[in-house]
Amino acid sequence: MALIVVVCAVLGVTTEIFLSRYLVAQVDQQLKVWDDKPGNPYDHAGTSWGGGRCASGQLPGRGPGLQRGSVWLTAEGSEIYDSGAVPYGENPTCVELTSTAQTELLAVPTDGVIRTVSIDGLGDYRVRADVDDFGVTRLAGQSLDPVHASLVRLGVIMAAVTGVALLIGAGVVVLIVRRALRPLDRVAATAHQVSSMPLASGDVDLAVRVPEQDTDPRTEVGQVGAALNQMLGHVSGALVARQESETRVRQFVADASHELRTPLASIRGYAELARREGQRTPGRDGDDEDVTAHALRRVESESARMTTLVEDLLLLARLDSGRPLSRDEVDLTMLVLDAVSDARVAGRDHHWQLDLPEEPVTAVGDAHRLHQVVANLLANARAHTPAGTRVETGLRVDGAWAILTVTDSGPGIPADLQPEIFNRFVRGDSSRSRAAGSTGLGLAIVDAVTSAHGGSVQVRSRPGRTTFVVRLPRPADEGAASTAAPIVDAGPATVRR
Repeated sequence: MALIVVVCAVLGVTTEIFLSRYLVAQVDQQLKVWDDKPGNPYDHAGTSWGGGRCASGQLPGRGPGLQRGSVWLTAEGSEIYDSGAVPYGENPTCVELTSTAQTELLAVPTDGVIRTVSIDGLGDYRVRADVDDFGVTRLAGQSLDPVHASLVRLGVIMAAVTGVALLIGAGVVVLIVRRALRPLDRVAATAHQVSSMPLASGDVDLAVRVPEQDTDPRTEVGQVGAALNQMLGHVSGALVARQESETRVRQFVADASHELRTPLASIRGYAELARREGQRTPGRDGDDEDVTAHALRRVESESARMTTLVEDLLLLARLDSGRPLSRDEVDLTMLVLDAVSDARVAGRDHHWQLDLPEEPVTAVGDAHRLHQVVANLLANARAHTPAGTRVETGLRVDGAWAILTVTDSGPGIPADLQPEIFNRFVRGDSSRSRAAGSTGLGLAIVDAVTSAHGGSVQVRSRPGRTTFVVRLPRPADEGAASTAAPIVDAGPATVRR
């Protein structure tokens, strides 16, 4: 609205200025035309005046007749022969000039230049004075009242037009703004609805979104709506991740408590047994067995089991905190040979195979932790597959990556369990059987250690074939991959070179 007022004011003032100059120029042109018209020569006796212009009805030397809004004065020196005016009005009447008006007109320079003079009792006039061949001063003028009246009328019209424009503009602007801001109101309503949701805790379903009609990227409001939807999507993803994290933490605490409770219960039971039994009791097959010594052995065994679990949890906690590992050049070929050799001793009822390239494969990382990765994968294959299963460990080079694979011919991993296989305390046996000695942390350690090395681990499984693929970064100056040679059967342990 202020802009409309300013624009109208500028237009009005500019129009008034140019119109005033135009109308004044027309008055000046009229004065020049009068001067060009022939008139009666001046008679010093005054006989040609016929008692003056007001009496004769003639304007000698200034055109025929009395002009409405005109003024004239004829003098020689300070002696005035004739003067008068026809004021501008509806009924023009010739009037004599007052002495003050005559004095003001006599003061006008006789250089023929048209100028504006304020005449006593008459107002502003454009006048022109010069001296004829007889030395008589002739002055003629035209009233500026029509010019002022035209400018006043124009001002009134402009004010009226501005007022109407303001009223119409106000209505149009209000309608347009309200219509344009309706989508923004809906966006604000969505934001208020989200702000009233309890997002601090619990399972939050953040399904509220800005309507699709308010997300048009071609408009500013649409861009705001689309940005808000994108933000809500990120917030929703963060809430889901938070909920999953809380669920994993609760599950982790429950599983860790369960895992630690069993050895602690055994330790407590054997400790109580050792405290109560201070004598020797006969053992099986007639041998005497020291009950206290047996209890202490069991306490030692369960303590070692609990220590292993705690060390695994501590390793995962350190990796979660981003604690850096060693960055040395590790010979993966020798590491795999050692790990498979250990696995063959621990699982003689499985068939162990190696698929290695001719040239050694190296990686950058912590040798101890990488050995733990291979050992955990082999232990997982041994623990979750029946006797006679073939387990093949392979190495190859893929550009800047060293690829380690562990493939078994066991029954496979259930499809619903595969997405969670690298989470902590995840086991295929939901009954938590300890027959295989699994804590459900082996594959979680594999994933955490591999990620800490800047690599990745994946699993592909179907009945009869399960493959774990580990990608580890190689040293920067290593060459291209080499081709593996055919497999050579070596009995229970088969090696491909």
